[in-house]
Amino acid sequence: MKTTIKTLLLAATAAGLSPTASAHVVLDQPAALAGSYYKATLRIGHGCDGRATTLVKVLVPEGLRGARPMPKAGWTLQATKAPLARPYDSHGKRITEDVREITWEGGPLPDAWADEFSFVAQLPARPGPLPIQVLQQCGNEARLEWFDVAVPGAKPPRSPAPVLEVLPGDGSGHAH
Repeated sequence: MKTTIKTLLLAATAAGLSPTASAHVVLDQPAALAGSYYKATLRIGHGCDGRATTLVKVLVPEGLRGARPMPKAGWTLQATKAPLARPYDSHGKRITEDVREITWEGGPLPDAWADEFSFVAQLPARPGPLPIQVLQQCGNEARLEWFDVAVPGAKPPRSPAPVLEVLPGDGSGHAH
């Protein structure tokens, strides 16, 4: 049976896995299949207390493999690697370090405007929620840390991290 991402998103929403409504940094596609390659597109909806956004930094979760950022006109891009707690094999090569931070700096993105910042990576094989923490900075004066993870039954966090719901996949490494 062929499963589409749209069907999976509808199922995730019905199960109460939709992104936090109060979030100001959200994922364009909040659900994807385990083991698949995924394009994470983070939407920035506003600046910091009226100030323009000048830096967006993504803290890449350990479960994401081979993160590759997408360049953005007018922004300087940096991908920082770090040693992995759990090395993995990819195309016959042992990977012991991987991209753990992606930073876009420049812009600026005015407070009244919205934009998107994207990267691609392979999702973990295990289903479950995957928070992606984002730092949004507006000049030297202000910053927003979208780091908090929602806890079921608790008050929604003030600065929620966007959460990707990794859904059960077929193990092929490709979405169907």
